[in-house]
Amino acid sequence: MTLPDTPSSPARADRTFQVDLRGLVDLLSHHLYSSPRVYLRELLQNAVDALTARHALEPSGRADAAFGIRLYADGSVVRVEDDGVGLTEADVHTFLATIGRSSKRAERIAEQRADFIGQFGIGLLSCFLVADEIHVVSRSARTPDAPAVEWRGRGDGSYTVRTLPASARPRPGTTVTLTPRADAAEWTSPAQVHALARHFGSLLRHPVTFDDGTGGQGDPGAAVNPEPAPWARTYPTPGARSRALAAYGEEVFGFTPLDTIELDLPAVGLKGIACVLPEAVPAGRRHGHRVHVKGMLLSEQAEEILPDWAFFVRCVVDAESLRPTASRESLYEDDTLAAVRDALAERLRAWIARAAASDPELLGRFLQAHHLAVKSLAVHDDEILRMLLPWLPFETTDGHTTLDEFARRHRTVLVTSSVEEFRQVAAIASAAGLGVVNGGYTYDRELVHRLPEIRPEATVADLDPATLTAHLDPVDRETELAAAAYLAQARDALAVFDCDVALRTFQPASAPALLVDSREARHERTRSQLAREQDGGLWGDILGHLRQEAPRAQLILNQLNPLVRTAVTIDEPELARTSAEALYGQAAMLSRRPLRPAESSLINRSFLDLLAHALRKDS
Repeated sequence: MTLPDTPSSPARADRTFQVDLRGLVDLLSHHLYSSPRVYLRELLQNAVDALTARHALEPSGRADAAFGIRLYADGSVVRVEDDGVGLTEADVHTFLATIGRSSKRAERIAEQRADFIGQFGIGLLSCFLVADEIHVVSRSARTPDAPAVEWRGRGDGSYTVRTLPASARPRPGTTVTLTPRADAAEWTSPAQVHALARHFGSLLRHPVTFDDGTGGQGDPGAAVNPEPAPWARTYPTPGARSRALAAYGEEVFGFTPLDTIELDLPAVGLKGIACVLPEAVPAGRRHGHRVHVKGMLLSEQAEEILPDWAFFVRCVVDAESLRPTASRESLYEDDTLAAVRDALAERLRAWIARAAASDPELLGRFLQAHHLAVKSLAVHDDEILRMLLPWLPFETTDGHTTLDEFARRHRTVLVTSSVEEFRQVAAIASAAGLGVVNGGYTYDRELVHRLPEIRPEATVADLDPATLTAHLDPVDRETELAAAAYLAQARDALAVFDCDVALRTFQPASAPALLVDSREARHERTRSQLAREQDGGLWGDILGHLRQEAPRAQLILNQLNPLVRTAVTIDEPELARTSAEALYGQAAMLSRRPLRPAESSLINRSFLDLLAHALRKDS
């Protein structure tokens, strides 16, 4: 069988993408970089990388320690000059004229990667955010007697390259000059350039100087980074070091640290400090941390450097081996960053352990401000739990106290499941001698139940309403019988709320009634009610299988209270019902739980009915 003839394929020619440089710059400004100010960071970064390559090129002992970076800005131009490795004409064609090509030699990028800050080769394009033309003059240190090379790139995508005599740049290195656009003046003024240089480059290891051409912003050659990082300096005493680190933390973050924790991870070349916040922060709020990579500021909002529970500190660190993202404004999430996060978390745990062991005054101030952060850590960290659970403050029937102190006074520790349940029972439980802890706050109930791990002699149990009512004294039989008619009227009036009524005696006598009604009981009654309403349908059948005998709320009247003693003698049925409703409403409000619409209506109605009864009686 023969195949039908097919037309011959036309000749194909490989083509290259056409790049709209203006569109690319717009993409960078709106989606990669957070602000046009990054242009200066990119220029500083290129200069630092060039100096790093120059030092690697020079044999040991020959590299000039004075090699550095010089900035100039007078309002009409911005210039950045370095004594780095420089570029040959071939380098210029290869690296500056090819978008996306790294300025580090491709064949050596793998092994050199850790030596450079930048890895993406698009940093120079950021200059087009503030200027329409970039002028570069460079002379290579790789080739003796190399000529100078000039490259001019324009925002329309065109560029020119020409060779200049060596006298155009007597020493190896690179000078980048920008003529700012009028709309970029806020980013290119002398004061702003100087501020940006200090912002991004204050911890750079190479000397950086600034000149505004007038001697006003700083004399020509004024240092942008006159001192090394504070943790890299030597101090006469440990106290002087601590004060200097605290002062630096205050300068960077704007608050006086409760304490400073030195951070040192030699494996990744990370050094820095963690500043303990002097005041509590809302649960779950994560502060950004200040991260430098090889001295260059990467981000002021790097949340990913520490775990979520460490929101009681803010860090400033400088690292060698952390990997920046393409924008160089955050950290790339990889195994190295995960290991650094775990190691820094361990440093914070070690600081807490030292404070617990040797500085109880500091620990007390720390826990007073940050007990929630420590509780969140203790839930998942057995070591912290053992160290700090006895010290953590809790709300109890004995006031705010530590579990250790509370367990000494109460061998059985009862814990509520909600704040409203604690509010209902606190005064009465205290008067009855019961030890109750408010377990309604985040982490508290779980932590209280782990108390026996620290104090084996302690017993912890959830508070059962029956436990409380069992500690309320019953009234004598004669009093019970005398109040029977009133109690029957009260039960009938409150049946709509699935509430029983009982008469007991308890302290304090000022409390007329106690409403015992847990959140779980209310949910169960709501589910039972829904099942009844859906009876006969598929949903009703499903809920019917889940139905239990719904536990009832209980309004316990206090016979020791004068108002209650008067109320139980009422023989007028309507007034008895109204007074019972009023006592229920007052007890519901004292429980501080959300009121249902029917309960709010009952409170208003019973008040008005009692007022009307009083007015009729007076008339």
